Parts: sequence; structure tokens; C-alpha cells
Amino acid sequence: MTSFAGAPVAERQNYDAVLLASFGGPEGQDDVIPFLRNVTRGRGIPDERLEAVSHHYRANGGVSPINAQNRALKAALEAELAARGIALPVLWGNRNWAPYIPQTLQQAYDAGHRRLLMVTTSAYSCYSSCRQYREDIGMALTETGLDGKLAVDKVRQYFDHPGFVEPFIEGTGQSLAKVRTQLADAGTADAPIHVLFATHSIPLRDAEAAGRSEGEPREFAEGSAYVAQHLAVAEAIMARVDPQQDWSLVYQSRSGAPHVPWLEPDINDALAELAAQGIKGVVVVPVGFVSDHMEVLWDLDTEARETCAELGLAFDRAPTPSTHQKFVSGLAELICERATNNRADAAVGPDRPAMTGLGPWYDVCRPGCCANFRGDKPVIAEVGSSIGLVAAPPAGPAPVQGGS
Repeated sequence: MTSFAGAPVAERQNYDAVLLASFGGPEGQDDVIPFLRNVTRGRGIPDERLEAVSHHYRANGGVSPINAQNRALKAALEAELAARGIALPVLWGNRNWAPYIPQTLQQAYDAGHRRLLMVTTSAYSCYSSCRQYREDIGMALTETGLDGKLAVDKVRQYFDHPGFVEPFIEGTGQSLAKVRTQLADAGTADAPIHVLFATHSIPLRDAEAAGRSEGEPREFAEGSAYVAQHLAVAEAIMARVDPQQDWSLVYQSRSGAPHVPWLEPDINDALAELAAQGIKGVVVVPVGFVSDHMEVLWDLDTEARETCAELGLAFDRAPTPSTHQKFVSGLAELICERATNNRADAAVGPDRPAMTGLGPWYDVCRPGCCANFRGDKPVIAEVGSSIGLVAAPPAGPAPVQGGS
């Protein structure tokens, strides 16, 4: 494992709760349009257009699996922290559906919590995966009047932490074996296979701004930290699974105006090109995703699978980390890097493991990192930001350690 020596390390703190922050999703047919209004707020998109793009939710009973998955992850993380003797409740707040982040912060403050450590369900660096969460917290603290009363810090982006990468190594190997079995059963055991690492497409402008900030000394592959991080993680996975196996990075779930350029190639276009080249089987690895939420179940398990069936390609999709024990343990280690709550775990912190040369990523982002082209907003966890800062607590009893 290698690491980037220039990454600033934040001072460890005594936290009194962990905040699990995520995207959120509808939990019934009546929730779908209100949820999509939340996601697209400020863009002036009419309900008729939202209804036209709601089909993947409608086909699943109006329910996104992400909330259930976050409940499971919250419970698993609580159990892992308890097993390590770390008395930190895990709170949960979403950007776009209940439980909403502002309400969660208010409830945390009302329960006596004063310093939270945020873990998000997004591993990579770009506006929507990191800065937008930091802005949501900054705006929530301002809107609730909790700025200066409740501090919220954030763990580093963990794209190359072993806890995130190793479940993909395990799953990719298993999926390769399944596709090879499918081809053998079809009498084409020696047919070529390709591994596609899939992640969410984002606008090119956001991709180019990803990881860019004042004082950033590095250049990134393809001019983007977002792209470079995915390529580095995919390379680390294949180095362990099969260094000779061909693979590539593809994108999915594009949305927005057609004239705005986004990262390509789209996974379905890539599948068609691979079939034309004589590839007979594909393994799809959703390397950009923490859990099997709607964009995995629909864009990969439905649309990409159907494309493979039409093209005559053997197909298997590797699992996401979800509640894999290594992933849950990795999140606990990220918390231990920042928390002084259990000194028995202090040895975990200084190591800051990373499986690529791009990490470990910054604990505190540099000014302007992953720029917001839609306007400046209050932001936490950025060098020079005063949002969320609170005065040091006076000597006395330890902060409240109540349940979530």
C-alpha cells in the first residue's frame, strides 16, 4: 500500500456521535414525485418531466432500496463500534428524503450532542460525492441556527481504503468465475471476457473540477481526480484478481440536458462495442457505488443485463460492499482515525491505509475543492471555513453519549 504524503491530517477529536449521511430515496409510489422534486430543486423541472423519468422507481413499487440498505449499514456500524468498545451512537440523515439532514442535526443537538463525525455513502471526490454533502451540512447548521453550537467534521473520501476495495476484489473474482462457467456450459470455455468497472457519469465540467482546489500540487489521469480515483481502484482490484484480464471504466445513469457533455462511454454503448470486437462475456463491477441502490438495480441489473442478452453476452454483476464485514470494519477504522474516544484504537489512526498512490485523501479539503458552479454555499470540512466550528468545551463531564 502507498499513500500521498502531502495529505493534511486533521487533529483527532472527542466526538459524541457519528452521522451517517446519504442520498435518500422514496419509500412508496406517493413519495416518488416529491422525492424527485427534492433531487432537482432549483432547476424548474415540471412534474410531467419528473414523471417521465420515474419509471425505474415506479417499476419497483415506488421504493428505492437505499433507505433499507442504510438502516442495515447503520445497525452494522453501531454493532462494529460497540464491539470495539467505542461508545458512539450512529445517527442517520439524508439529503433528499426523510430522515432529512437538518432534522437529524436538530435532534442531535436536542439530545445533547455537540460534536459529530460524518461518514457519507459516497467514496470518491467530486461535487455530488463530497462537496455537496459538506454544503448540505453547512446550510443545515445555518438554517437551524446551530452554527457555532454544533460541530460536524467529516472522514476522508475512502475510495481506496482496504475496507471499500477488498469486497470488490472478492466479488470481482467470484463474478469472473461465474461468467467463465456460463461460457463453459455454452461450449465456449475459451471465449474472451471483459471486465467493466461502472460508475455514475457526471458533467465534464464537474469531473474536471473534482479534486481541484487552491494549492493542489498534483495532476490527475484524464484531468480529473474523480476519473483517476476510479481508474486507480480498478487497477488495484485487477492486480489482485487477474493482472492479465482486460478491463475498462464505463459510466452510467446520465441525466440532464443533452447538450451538456458528460463522462463517457455509457455502459450500454461499451457493451455493443465489445460484442462487435468478439467479446463473449462481461463482468460488471459497480465500483462507484457503496450499495445496491436503484441505479445499480435498474441501470445495471435491468438495462445492462438486457443489453447483454440482446447481444448474446454472458453477464454477471459483482456485489457492492453494502454491509460486508470488511466494509463495515473499514468505516469503523476511518472513524478511529479521527476520534480520541477509545485510545485502545489509536494505532489505527496513524496508518491511514490506502491501496493506491492517490490516497489517503485529505481529512479536510483545501479551499474551493470540487467547485460548485451553481453558486457559493456555506461549507464544512474545508480549510479556512468557519462553518460548524464551536469553542472548545470547558473541562468537566464527558459529552453526552446517548443512543441514536
